[in-house]
Formats: sequence, structure tokens, C-alpha cells
Amino acid sequence: MSAPISIVVPTRNAASQIGGTLASLYEGIDAGLIRDLVISDGDSVDEIAEIADDVGAVLIRGRAGRGTQLAAGAKAAKGDWLLFLHADTRLSGGWTADAAEHMANSPEMAAYFKLEFNSDSVAAKAVAAWANFRSRAFDLPYGDQGLLLSRKLYDSIGGYPPIPIMEDVVVAKRLRGQLLMLNGKAKTDASHYVERGWIRHGLGNLALLAKHQLGSTPGSLGNKNGRR
Repeated sequence: MSAPISIVVPTRNAASQIGGTLASLYEGIDAGLIRDLVISDGDSVDEIAEIADDVGAVLIRGRAGRGTQLAAGAKAAKGDWLLFLHADTRLSGGWTADAAEHMANSPEMAAYFKLEFNSDSVAAKAVAAWANFRSRAFDLPYGDQGLLLSRKLYDSIGGYPPIPIMEDVVVAKRLRGQLLMLNGKAKTDASHYVERGWIRHGLGNLALLAKHQLGSTPGSLGNKNGRR
């Protein structure tokens, strides 16, 4: 029997960040869970091709925009299950046990991880706590928490939309009532919060979400290199 999970990672000039993400995936190889790794790149000018070759990943190139890249990566993936991860997100040790239990017991559901930042600051812990509360209370995890779901479920919701931003919100809304939080953690890079300020960046994210909920198109919200 083939390993069940395809890992899909969208990248744009992420060669300096992706090493930790890839290292956290080796546990899945050892557990026999990972069938293939697809790196879906958008207009990078770094060494991502060399990195993909070194780790045996499938590299596909296309137009930058996270929704477009995720959709293209899913199309190229071969697994019966898909795990979407950002290039700066590292899964905590033991994530394979969580994934295996989810696939065995809740195949009709999608799953995501608890958010954590690579910072011990009070602000980082507060933002992560809010994100995890939001995810549980409103079925609204963001992409930096990862997303694990079967190919069947992914196809049934129409996959990721080809939009530059808020693609994770669109997919979460399509999956409402079919989302579970796993025990493991997704530790993501805090640099965007540190650079802009935790309060400013957090409020900016809330403003984007509010505008999206009120009907603004993704293009009008701005790209920011596919990040929120």
C-alpha cells in the first residue's frame, strides 16, 4: 500500500525559511505516511530548485499567488490525503500520530494544528491563543496552521480558489462544520509580526478579514506577496 499523504508547500523566495519545515517532515517519512512532497513555486529567484532536487521533491513553477500555487500543487500531488503547509511552518514532534489517528477515525473531516510562533514573547502567546480560539469557535483556521484533508473532501469543496490572498478563509468557509483541531502544533515564523508590530499586524489581519466578509474581492485587498 502506498503512503497516503502528499505534502504541498507553496513558496516564493522561501529558500532561507523552508529548511526547518522540511526537517519537521522527516518524521512522516520514517512513519511511512508521506507519499510525495510537492513544492509549488511562484516566481522565486532563490535556490528553491536546488533544495527541491536535494530532498527529492516535485517542483512546479507557476504564477505567484498562494491560492493559485496551492491549487496547482494539489493537482500535481498523488496522495489520497493532502497536507498543505506554509514554507515557514514547522510541525511539532509527534504530528504523525495525530495525522494517522485523524485519517483512521475521522476521514470525512479536515484537520489543522494548534498555532504557535517561534517567539516566547507575551504578544506572540496572546496572538496564538486568539488564533486557536478563533479556529475552534468559528471554524476559521488560517493557512499557517496547516490543513490535512482527504483528496475526496478537497475535490468536493472545489479546492483552493486561484486568488492571491484569503484563500485559506475561503476554504475554511467551505469546510465549515467539517474541521477538527489536532493536538500537535504548527510553529510559524513571527518575523512579519515583529517587523510591523504585533498589534498593528494583528489589526491589519482583522481588517482584511472584515473586508473580505463584507464582500471585498481578494484583488482589492492587496497581495503582500501572497501573505497575510
